Amino acid sequence: MDERAEPLRRAVSYTARLAQQPRLLLAIKTSLAAVIAWYLAPLIPFAEDQYTYYAPLGALVTMHPTIARSAAVGMQVLLGLTVGIGLGMCGVAGLRLGLPGGLVLGVVIGVGVLLGGLRLLGAGGDWAALAALFVLLTGGSDPEGFSISYLGTVAFGVIVGIAVNLIVVPPLYLRQAGERLSAFRDTVTGLLTDAADAVAEDRIEPDRFTSALESLDEARAAVTVEVDEADESARANPRRRGHGDEREQNALRMAALDRTAFLTRDLIDLLLELQASDDAAVTDEVRAELAQAIRSAAALTATPLGDEAAPRRFREANEALTAYQRALGTPHPSHRTGIATGAAVELCVRRIIDVSRPFV
Repeated sequence: MDERAEPLRRAVSYTARLAQQPRLLLAIKTSLAAVIAWYLAPLIPFAEDQYTYYAPLGALVTMHPTIARSAAVGMQVLLGLTVGIGLGMCGVAGLRLGLPGGLVLGVVIGVGVLLGGLRLLGAGGDWAALAALFVLLTGGSDPEGFSISYLGTVAFGVIVGIAVNLIVVPPLYLRQAGERLSAFRDTVTGLLTDAADAVAEDRIEPDRFTSALESLDEARAAVTVEVDEADESARANPRRRGHGDEREQNALRMAALDRTAFLTRDLIDLLLELQASDDAAVTDEVRAELAQAIRSAAALTATPLGDEAAPRRFREANEALTAYQRALGTPHPSHRTGIATGAAVELCVRRIIDVSRPFV
């Protein structure tokens, strides 16, 4: 029994490894779709065999990392082709009426480029002028037959591309997005921890955070793309069953980490302002309590989902922030600036802690 199941286990293992190489998987599926479209294109009714090479082209332009994007781009390309073919046939009519070829060509291309800018066409916008040009220059004595073959074979290639993308290991990037979110979380917590160290050392300097803030922005941009693509990969994907919680979890984590990153940047600006005030209200005790409050907030942010330590870290972060608030004391006319900035810092740390509340 085990020997018979071994080939199946190997096939599943190979498929799983292949699914973790998105570009390689996309290349294999695109090649497969193009070959299938090429061999089956002669069976398309009303299409001339000499134009079957457009079928692999349709498969090629349709194949994208996600099924939803493949379907959307495929429909947009067909819409763009239809607009272009219609425009090209108008040009053919103009030629049959005796209009100068150069004039007809220029008008058709110009109008095609203008129509290509319509938002409705999307990725198919570039195909409008191209299809019109093909009808004028390649249609020959039978532009009608060419147009039917052109649109029909490309449409067939689009269908084959979508079908292959749907059937052959449909991509699902939820796990990769979760890993990228964890890396982004580490970047945020690393910056918060460094901010706590800077406060404790009384070395809050702009140059210290420049590189880290740039890395934070880059990480945020990268993880946003990753999460959006993962969400897109789940649409119309049969593999999404059983992953609904993971998809929702990624969305919630993205929103929370995005908010925390924004507040972290705001916190650093306030710390720099607090350092510049050089107010007597910012005593060594206040700095020590503030450093501990920020460090506790960082530890809470770094806590993985479902970690049993989360409630304890949430409580410790609130207690540390309360201790900082007590150390800061009541506003006094002689050191009003430092107290005001210190209170703003307290509010910012409070918001960072509150971001984690739904996950505790």
